[in-house]
Amino acid sequence: MAATLRIPTVLRPAMGGASIISVEGATIGDVLGQLTVTFPAIKGQLLNDDGTLHRFLNVYINDDDVRYLGGVDAPVANEDEITLLPAVAGGAA
Repeated sequence: MAATLRIPTVLRPAMGGASIISVEGATIGDVLGQLTVTFPAIKGQLLNDDGTLHRFLNVYINDDDVRYLGGVDAPVANEDEITLLPAVAGGAA
């Protein structure tokens, strides 16, 4: 079995239009690294040049923020659900 990755609408065009895909990797870093190989256009929205999480991307494993689970070193188990949520900014001017 693999983990399930939920892709928000804003990232779907760069990831082949899928809303959910199966992913494999021992850590969030592994999973995101594989995504950037498969979908190179998404790299700048997921990871910084040094391999850390982009500051405007929130990543959850089973509703837990990976920043509190070890960041890119957060472990991923089979059947985990990973959610990518880009931060949204803005408001009334």
